[in-house]
Amino acid sequence: MPRPASSNLFDVVVIGGGIMGSVTAYSLLKAASHLKIAVVEMDPAYTRASTTLSMSNVRIQFSLKQNIQISQYAFEVLEHFDEEMAVGDSVPHVAFRREGNLFLVDSDRVPPAQDALALQQSLGCRVQWWTPERIKKSYPLYEPGTMAGGTFGGQDGHFDAYAALMGYRAKARAMGADYIHGEVVAIEVNNDRVQGVRLRSGERCTSSVVVNCAGAWAAGIARTAGVELPVVPVKRQVFVLDTAVKPTGPLPLTVLPSGLYFRSETGGVILLGKSMPEDPIGFDFTWDDKRFLEILWPELAEFVPAFDRLKLMRGWSGLYAVNTLDGNAILGEWPEIRGLYLANGFSGHGLQQGPAVGRYLAERIIGSAPVLDLSIFSPRRILESRPISEDGLV
Repeated sequence: MPRPASSNLFDVVVIGGGIMGSVTAYSLLKAASHLKIAVVEMDPAYTRASTTLSMSNVRIQFSLKQNIQISQYAFEVLEHFDEEMAVGDSVPHVAFRREGNLFLVDSDRVPPAQDALALQQSLGCRVQWWTPERIKKSYPLYEPGTMAGGTFGGQDGHFDAYAALMGYRAKARAMGADYIHGEVVAIEVNNDRVQGVRLRSGERCTSSVVVNCAGAWAAGIARTAGVELPVVPVKRQVFVLDTAVKPTGPLPLTVLPSGLYFRSETGGVILLGKSMPEDPIGFDFTWDDKRFLEILWPELAEFVPAFDRLKLMRGWSGLYAVNTLDGNAILGEWPEIRGLYLANGFSGHGLQQGPAVGRYLAERIIGSAPVLDLSIFSPRRILESRPISEDGLV
């Protein structure tokens, strides 16, 4: 049944109710509780949301100052998430496990790795350079071989992404956000100002502020307003492994120079993935066991010989919203349309960047001074084809 026209007037309409949209709604209401917020989500079960299909990692090991600071804030939020997001007697449990991130480094990549390490340490991050001997001592199953060493962030870790999403969603709703099950088919604009959105049902949500938090679907939605974003949906696959030889303790998210990454998961299994140039663009959620068996397993077994015997239990695919310009967020108001805000193109980092991004968007929308200046990610650089330079972005 269509909603009464008067109920479709909002101060802010958020497109997408995943982690980015839900954090934005929560942050807006935390800053200004009188606001009337609509969050339009086409998949309320979140079966294809990048949030729930990720490996749920959070790390401070970036080489761009602002990305490091974003993650530092995520650490703060996760430490107190359960109590902060409690609604009555309902308390989320995000199970934040600080089991570390280990980035292996080849000899030719030592200088940029050391530069990034120095920046991280200058910002107070507890990241260390580990020699191959230290890596082997800490994780005896590993064979660093000819690698020069690696950077280890002991505060990095992983958490329950679904619990975090449900926590933000429940809190935002308790604070007054209206979650609408629907698909946005058009952002409506008149005289270079946002007017609201139109849903596939024909329903309209009127607002002078619209926030595009549509993840992998962001570019298509932006195009309805005449905005071209360099954001494409790229399939990423995750494989769940039951190894014959079990580690004596948790393994950190371990990233090899080739881009192969894996970590321990609850239940004694290993999660593994790798981004590859031939990963298909499009809304493809199939997964291919041949990729693991023929390509990834031999590479894994070379670094962890004990994993030459294992069982591929299952797998899944999700989508990265990849910014093809520079791999970084597109964040803020679109310069040519008043009231159209973007939080897009996170290229696999959106889950961990959600808390800081949502807060920043809320500050920009209500006109308060930002706690953390993220203007480097302004959409203006898209119009000017001016990429951010960040070395070693994974």
